Amino acid sequence: MIQAVIRDVVAGHNLAPEAMRDVMEAVLAGRVRPSQLAALLVALRMKGETAEEIAAAAEVLRAHGPRIRMPEGAVVLDRDEINLDEETVLKACGLNEARTRTRTFNISTATALVVAGGGVPVAKSGARSESTFCGSANVVQSLGIGLDLTATEVERCIGEVGLGFLYAHLFHTPLAAAARVREEIGLRTLFNLTGPLTNPAGSTRQVLGVYLPERTGLMAQALKLLGCRQALVVYGLDTLDEMSITGPTRVEHLKDGHISQYDLLPEDVGLRRAGPADIGGGDAERNAVIIKEILGGAPGPRRDVVRLNAAAAFLVAGKARDWKDGLEMAQESIDSGRAREKLNQIVAFSARCGVYQHKDVS
Repeated sequence: MIQAVIRDVVAGHNLAPEAMRDVMEAVLAGRVRPSQLAALLVALRMKGETAEEIAAAAEVLRAHGPRIRMPEGAVVLDRDEINLDEETVLKACGLNEARTRTRTFNISTATALVVAGGGVPVAKSGARSESTFCGSANVVQSLGIGLDLTATEVERCIGEVGLGFLYAHLFHTPLAAAARVREEIGLRTLFNLTGPLTNPAGSTRQVLGVYLPERTGLMAQALKLLGCRQALVVYGLDTLDEMSITGPTRVEHLKDGHISQYDLLPEDVGLRRAGPADIGGGDAERNAVIIKEILGGAPGPRRDVVRLNAAAAFLVAGKARDWKDGLEMAQESIDSGRAREKLNQIVAFSARCGVYQHKDVS
């Protein structure tokens, strides 16, 4: 079966959803050899994965993975970080090109705290970095938050604190057997696309950052096929897989089955444009300091980019009328101290789970 599927994809044929589901079931059951899986992933990449193929694969992965119940109106914040291709390429090939690019601080981690401080429950996925880059799991630990929580504990944390961090290596277990193949081929593959769609929280409201502007429509269509009620799929200038203040952000807005596309400039919502270096970061410790400064009220571009990304979540949650309303909600979350208090609360929660000693991070 798998050989026939590979031949079809190499010939440029798209897989029907039923065929993709059968393939994924075979992969997870260990019935596909590593060489066959590598051939299939590369063939799909060269053909170009369709929204139907992505959604069908994600359905199977969701069915085999753990699930976390989310409160009504909760939002999932995710991005293509679970299996970041730059990490894969650096580890497999030792390339230096990506290291020369300006890296932002962990905007999505700060955003999650601000959104939770605004009263919207949040599930945030993340991963540790395996190169010189700083993954969100690294900075979360530097903030004093424990990550090795069970699914039940994360579910309780979201219910009690309003925020939970899902460590990818613990929760995205169905693909563990494919990890070696993905590392060896060193390319973005279908699994990079399904990763953000298989968050264990499974909320019907999601903000998803992608790594290429042409991916926004593709992923919005996949989310629609998966039954997502409302989502923003975004790509920011300077290869930000989140909302950007360095230039335009391509936005695909899925709402009640309809998808609209537009480009949003920082000036459109009253924000000052910044340069990439203005929102730059460093290692985990440095990024943790930056996040605490933002939560403490420090003004500037870093605060602005967090406010913009938080506004996206407030929009998706149905709490904000428009972008400017969302920006005001984010500002109130920071200025009131509620976002900073969320950090203290989640640190304390993980300590009660026996993972970390509690420390006041204010």
